[in-house]
Amino acid sequence: MKYLWTTMHVTDLDKSVAFYEEVVGLTLENRFQAGPGSEIAFMKSDGTETKVELLCRADFAGRRENAALSLGFETENLEDKMAELEAKGYAVSDIIRPNPKTRFFFVKDPDGIDIQFVEE
Repeated sequence: MKYLWTTMHVTDLDKSVAFYEEVVGLTLENRFQAGPGSEIAFMKSDGTETKVELLCRADFAGRRENAALSLGFETENLEDKMAELEAKGYAVSDIIRPNPKTRFFFVKDPDGIDIQFVEE
């Protein structure tokens, strides 16, 4: 079995695509209409086949009942990434150190999903 993608419902596809390109560093692979009132964008990362699918549907109200989701992305320098995001006006969490080799922080995407930047 091969893991292909994670689908996230978003309220504004343009804002979400911009966030995942500019903040996370993903590349837009494909964007298309998926029926009346629906549009999909697939975002990818260099060096992996796994994708993030952003699904924008006219009937999605932005609610996530008890959603517990975060996406993790590696960064080479945690402090530089934090400074970059703070300069762009994003609120970032404190650095969390679950063990001596791993450090990370969170920032929220346009729909409130936790995005984790990890340095190992």
